Amino acid sequence: MIKAVKGTRDILPPDSRVWNRVEETARRVFAAYHYGEIRTPIFEETALFARGVGEETDIVSKEMYTWEDRDGSSLTLRPENTASVIRAYIEHRLDQRPGLQKLYYIGPMFRRERPQKGRYRQFSQIGAEVIGSESPAVDAEVIEMVLEILSQCGLSGFHLVINSVGCKNCRPAFLALLRERLQDVKGQLCGDCQRRADTNPLRVLDCKVPQDQPVIETLPSILDHLCEVCKPHFATVRQFLDDRGIQYEVRPRLVRGLDYYMRTTFEVVHGSLGAQNSVLGGGRYDGLAESLGSRVHSPGIGFSIGEDRLVMSVEEASQNASGGALDVFIAPLGAEPLRHAAGLAHELRRHNVRVEIAFEGKLKRALELANKLNARYTLIVGETEMAAGVYALKNMTSGEQETISREQLAERLYAGK
Repeated sequence: MIKAVKGTRDILPPDSRVWNRVEETARRVFAAYHYGEIRTPIFEETALFARGVGEETDIVSKEMYTWEDRDGSSLTLRPENTASVIRAYIEHRLDQRPGLQKLYYIGPMFRRERPQKGRYRQFSQIGAEVIGSESPAVDAEVIEMVLEILSQCGLSGFHLVINSVGCKNCRPAFLALLRERLQDVKGQLCGDCQRRADTNPLRVLDCKVPQDQPVIETLPSILDHLCEVCKPHFATVRQFLDDRGIQYEVRPRLVRGLDYYMRTTFEVVHGSLGAQNSVLGGGRYDGLAESLGSRVHSPGIGFSIGEDRLVMSVEEASQNASGGALDVFIAPLGAEPLRHAAGLAHELRRHNVRVEIAFEGKLKRALELANKLNARYTLIVGETEMAAGVYALKNMTSGEQETISREQLAERLYAGK
């Protein structure tokens, strides 16, 4: 038997309903903040990610799915989407459009990393990019929006962490100091960090290996080396977050895993995901467009939500996501009641009531099936009920049964729809 490839999976009902609910919620919030959807190809020229993400990052050096096409060109399944969005921004001259370019995307990404809880080799991201402003007010609004998405999805208990990683003016001096300090302690770090200490020392701070953390905590903090532009920028971001009543933790070791980040970086973590507990991450990337060939200075900031991890967190938080609940299971008792039930179900579904019908079988079996489907109610429709214009409605949680008219049924089931 052929099975799904390692690190991939099938998303089946009722889980797919939760995915749809999360995506619908994200689209609704994006619309409120005046974002438009962008859809980029799932593969690009390999050079886009090598230049944009960084050749020394784990993503580019270890995790990308890359192949040689028939014309000899090197292509890669997208491991992330910010570089693709900026490529599209440059290619289609979106800088010529008025105002900020506020773009969002929802779709699959691909990385060949070790599968673990909430992490897959084909995974989905919900992300957004704002291009055209360096203002710290934009940073704060982006963070506000992504927290709104999480809240409206039903997630609670998440925690925001933020940092500034400086810019091209102040980061080189910090990197020189960091590289110098790492020479004394790199023998105590994992193999990856020993390599990073020479090739890309900032990535050491992003290490998730527990044994390395005590050593990493002794290393210099970027916050002590911010320049006269980055320091007030970060202070203003924090002020805007404070004004909104948004709680956060400043974490000086937070650098994220991509080379294009500068100034503001942030993550949201959630306890249900274990050690690898990040639900989303993002940050500012003011020089990315220029590094990819833009002739126009196009500062930007964005984020990506790991949708697989968000859905898992929402499911675990709610234990039984309401988006998959069946409102009413109709049990018709005979051929004519079945015809009547079909018309009734059609009417209810037009009002977004989730309905299932027992097309065959006796009442006892219908009630058993309603229980297995976690239906809120079972509606019993027989010829006697049809003649009287009433139905028997059974609450599947309490077991109570009542006689209810068609009008009363509508009022009961449409509530909250």
